[in-house]
Amino acid sequence: MDTTPRSASTGIHPSATVHSTAIVSDSAAIGANAVIEAHAVIGDNAQIGPNSFIGERVKIGSGTKLWPSVTIYHDVEIGSDCLFQANSVVGSDGFGYANERGQWVKIPQLGSVIIGNKVEIGASTTIDRGALDNTIIHSNVIIDNQCQIAHNVEVNSGTAIAGCTVLAGSVTIGKNCQIGGMVAINGHMSVCDGVIITGMSMVTKSITEPGIYSSGMPHTTNKEWRKSIAHLRNLSDMKSRLKALEALAKS
Repeated sequence: MDTTPRSASTGIHPSATVHSTAIVSDSAAIGANAVIEAHAVIGDNAQIGPNSFIGERVKIGSGTKLWPSVTIYHDVEIGSDCLFQANSVVGSDGFGYANERGQWVKIPQLGSVIIGNKVEIGASTTIDRGALDNTIIHSNVIIDNQCQIAHNVEVNSGTAIAGCTVLAGSVTIGKNCQIGGMVAINGHMSVCDGVIITGMSMVTKSITEPGIYSSGMPHTTNKEWRKSIAHLRNLSDMKSRLKALEALAKS
């Protein structure tokens, strides 16, 4: 039996703060202590959970549900029938800085986040706004808890991303991909359609062919692990010795 409540909120709670210029559908619901900023648009049957924050000019489509304490920064656009779990953050600044003589100087993040229809975002997941262009999450994407989606990432339709995965800046993920938990994908990489990446993999170059990709090392006993690492550290020496033997065999 599903014990999850159907509604994140009902009606407009007296403690909610709704700016006079915000447009809120008569059928929308806004929970206790939620804040709706200027010129935001909340669609039909949308539900904004308690303590959530909806920034200026945000657009939220019909039937979209935000559970408690969700934060949507300014200018973000969210489609219809989406689901955001508690404490998710959309539209926060991307990690953009320049180093000038040892001092970090913040680069303004001028883009936004565009989210399609029927997208689900897990609890405490963060999706950063773009630096110049937008971060884009296409329709029918599901993202698990505690994921980090950096600025200017694009995730195409039908893709699923498991918990604690990190997509660095300007990564592009194709359609119908499955990305396991704790995967890390380096910045500016692209992953084509139909790729499966198993958990704890590190993607350091673009993937251009569909298939299953792995790099995480399975666990073993500590004794066996120490032996394997000792061999790993000697790979360069072993390679040199092998080349020398091959040259000797050919002479």
